[in-house]
Amino acid sequence: MKVLGIVCSPRKAGNTEILVREALAGAKESGAEVELLRISDMNIAACDGCETCHQSGECRIKDDMQKVYEKILAADGIILGSPVYFWSVSGQAKTFMDRTYALRYPYHKLKNKVGGAIAAAGSRGSVNALSIINNFFLGHDMLATGLGISGYGTKKGEVRQDKRAMEGARSLGKQIVQLIKSIKSQE
Repeated sequence: MKVLGIVCSPRKAGNTEILVREALAGAKESGAEVELLRISDMNIAACDGCETCHQSGECRIKDDMQKVYEKILAADGIILGSPVYFWSVSGQAKTFMDRTYALRYPYHKLKNKVGGAIAAAGSRGSVNALSIINNFFLGHDMLATGLGISGYGTKKGEVRQDKRAMEGARSLGKQIVQLIKSIKSQE
């Protein structure tokens, strides 16, 4: 069983990554193989709306997203974390989400994978960002584990002081594994 953590923050080792790593630690404690991807380390172009994927089932843009497709298709669970920018997800998160549009064709390739949402905010906007991430999961016919986890902090590493968020992130990772096990037992 694999759980993939995807960090959509341009800030390496920042609050979003701290929370995603904590969720992955919870998943690992529960028996999952885990991996972390930083979208900021990759060259991923924006979707150009060509709709080639409607016919081919593949995105025609060749960049680092091809590696990401392989990893998310191989994962049973996906933890998607984003900082909150202007009451929304980061541009990196939106670009990543848009590029997964190709995985909807010819059938929903992410269907029944388990998703967990994480948002790191300075003070406001996490509810909206979590809603966007969960709508992304639902748009792919994935199973979302509740609303998600929000953590607060403006300075790098400050989220570690948000005990509720840290405990919640670890619990989120464990919940994802529980749901994956439940799905697999019914197959």
